[in-house]
Amino acid sequence: MALPNGAGGYQVGAGNRQETLMSAMAAPQTATATATLTAAQVVNQMLVANPSATAAVYTLPTAALIDAAVPNATVGSTFDLSIVNIGTSSGTVTLATATGITDGGNAFVAVAITSSAMFRFLKTGDAAYTVYKMA
Repeated sequence: MALPNGAGGYQVGAGNRQETLMSAMAAPQTATATATLTAAQVVNQMLVANPSATAAVYTLPTAALIDAAVPNATVGSTFDLSIVNIGTSSGTVTLATATGITDGGNAFVAVAITSSAMFRFLKTGDAAYTVYKMA
């Protein structure tokens, strides 16, 4: 039995609650040493980081560049970025802010080696995003 549409909602798939939710994702982007990330690296959903033996700081692109990469986003739109750190030794990864980017809570703490973290980007205005560390 399909789920009812309700007031303004929508149904995913056939409405079977046991159905696996599938989504599309391009191949993961990569980064190594300290760098300024591109908007493509950020909106791609996954970034595989391999900072090797030294810590890396990844500066986010400006909010205006992210807006250009997702032109249909409106205030309240979100997207997630998972950073998977496959580095060794002391190769932690830290995000750094850019123009139009605000830390919503612990977004700019280090992602330890052999671990991962998810960040949610919330569009708060024209060329403005708040970033939250989710896990």
